[in-house]
Amino acid sequence: MIDLLDAHTHTVASGHAYNTMNEMLLAAKEKGLKLLAITDHGNGMEGTTPRYYFENSAMIDREALGRRYGVKLLFGVELNLMDVDGSVDMSQKVLEKMDLAIVSIHPPCFPKGASMEQVMNAYVNAMKNPLINFVGHPDDGRFPVDYKALVQAAKKYHVALEINNHSLDGKGNRTNARQNDMEMLRYCMEYEVPVILNSDAHVDTEVGNHKEAWELIHEIGFPEKLILNTDLKRFMTYVNCRCSGVTAQRPLPPEQVV
Repeated sequence: MIDLLDAHTHTVASGHAYNTMNEMLLAAKEKGLKLLAITDHGNGMEGTTPRYYFENSAMIDREALGRRYGVKLLFGVELNLMDVDGSVDMSQKVLEKMDLAIVSIHPPCFPKGASMEQVMNAYVNAMKNPLINFVGHPDDGRFPVDYKALVQAAKKYHVALEINNHSLDGKGNRTNARQNDMEMLRYCMEYEVPVILNSDAHVDTEVGNHKEAWELIHEIGFPEKLILNTDLKRFMTYVNCRCSGVTAQRPLPPEQVV
């Protein structure tokens, strides 16, 4: 299967990553990617990206950088879920400036020992926000998830779920990721909910590295039509990007249409 993009990467702005935006774009070019999203951490995480980094994002000429490297650039954020009510660490006003938004649970930000019910309440409430596009690494066994309910909510609110390569590569602290991803993928097939394979790269050598994620996809026989990496046009229906005069913001769920 062809792999066209990487929509979850970090730069030095995140505070614990090691390369600049230009270096990440060059790596994407060298890997043959057509699209790269920079998604530095929201500022609710200690020692990470300051708020004004995102507030000032209009200064980034996405089209000029894209022409320089031959890679479409999107600028977004990896939001932190801050509580069991689904609050995130960015105001709606600033979130409107982002091309895309991932929402994730990270131990420094989310309440330790939260129950499955509390975790699910946080995820579902966050997914109701039409400017949140992806759920990042929902495979961490430290935070129990009802995967059937997660997939059903993703379908309802037009959110894609992430298969995070870093969760599977054995270099981090997430637990039971492989088994959790397999369960989630089976429900995604049942309910026809798309997934996105992302590197979660914090260094340029990891840009576009979806090796373990693809191995899992092939093992389970997951259909190509449900993988956003293989279809840029479909991917763009899941993000908020307004570049080149195109508005691709996802539709509101039925109960929010007025």
